Amino acid sequence: MFLTRLSNLLCVKSIVTILLTLVFGYLTLTNRVSSQDFLTIFSVVIAFYFGTQSQRLHDNDTTKEKSHS
Repeated sequence: MFLTRLSNLLCVKSIVTILLTLVFGYLTLTNRVSSQDFLTIFSVVIAFYFGTQSQRLHDNDTTKEKSHS
């Protein structure tokens, strides 16, 4: 279970999301990006990430229901 979660965390999309968060956090702390810009960009990235995760879980549930019918 733990290894499965770890391998899912290390997929490309997750790595990009984590790196973007770190980079924009750093740029905000060093005043190279305004906090408003950071919030906008971070919100879009997080919404996309969790939206696709939610869709994938929904698709997996739908597939499992069809295979059990």
